[in-house]
Amino acid sequence: MEVAVNIHLPFTKDVIKTLKAGDNISVSGVMFTARDAAHKRMAEALAAGKPLPFDLTGQTIYYAGPCPAKPGRVIGSCGPTTSCRMDQFAPALLDLGLLAMVGKGDRSDAVADAIKRNGAVYLAAIGGAGALYANAIKQADVIAYEDLGPESVKRLVVENMPLTVVIDCFGNNLYRRAS
Repeated sequence: MEVAVNIHLPFTKDVIKTLKAGDNISVSGVMFTARDAAHKRMAEALAAGKPLPFDLTGQTIYYAGPCPAKPGRVIGSCGPTTSCRMDQFAPALLDLGLLAMVGKGDRSDAVADAIKRNGAVYLAAIGGAGALYANAIKQADVIAYEDLGPESVKRLVVENMPLTVVIDCFGNNLYRRAS
């Protein structure tokens, strides 16, 4: 994958405005993992008026449930999960300041609308390339919901993680372009 842009996380809206659907980028910095069970718990926390495990403002959530690390490794295989499973939760999180989501597969119209409304971005990771992504992860720490095992919320420090912009902040969707 030829990388067009190298970005340091967290994203800013100014950087996001430069990204277009179809761009190949490389990101370095901090992002968080959260999948189905973690999203459900975050929604429950919000409904109960409780704080989330991390401040969403400007952050990136990677839809991944990493495998346990082998000896001498930071993390095990860490490929993306299917993003549409988080679609019921994503608009609310975007409205609270989340700026980027990483996963695989298309998103619902409601998520695409929330991305555009909030000046955010949806990025794709390559399904089946969990070992590649594990190599880009330099640090991984569980910060919430440890009882969920692989689905706990983790703070990741990544370096040169290759991703593709699927839905840009203008609403352009790489998966829905006319051929």
